[in-house]
Amino acid sequence: MTTASRLPDSYGQGGGTNLADVLERVLDKGVVIAGDIRINLLDIELLTVKLRLVVASVERAKEMGIDWWEDDPALSSKARRSELARENAELKQRLERLELTRGEAAAESESEREHDRGSEPERE
Repeated sequence: MTTASRLPDSYGQGGGTNLADVLERVLDKGVVIAGDIRINLLDIELLTVKLRLVVASVERAKEMGIDWWEDDPALSSKARRSELARENAELKQRLERLELTRGEAAAESESEREHDRGSEPERE
């Protein structure tokens, strides 16, 4: 009678599985751990903790579609540059709007001044 082993098969024949082999396999294949912890007291929910953990290499995570660290400015210099570019574009738009508004206000003010000059009674 044989029993299933809980440890992964070793890579080589006749070789034992060491921690480095297990780690390499975990990072290569990826491991997902999910669990929920809910604490209720008399049918009143006091606390719910949802745990979702993925352990994988960066390349494997990207293959799975997980790449949130690339958009996090705290973790990626590329994300910081793109955030600065976005902020710069927003500031340019605000400046253009302000200049346009200021130009319209100045033109309106000039028009009012010319109108007032034309309607002022002439002094002698």
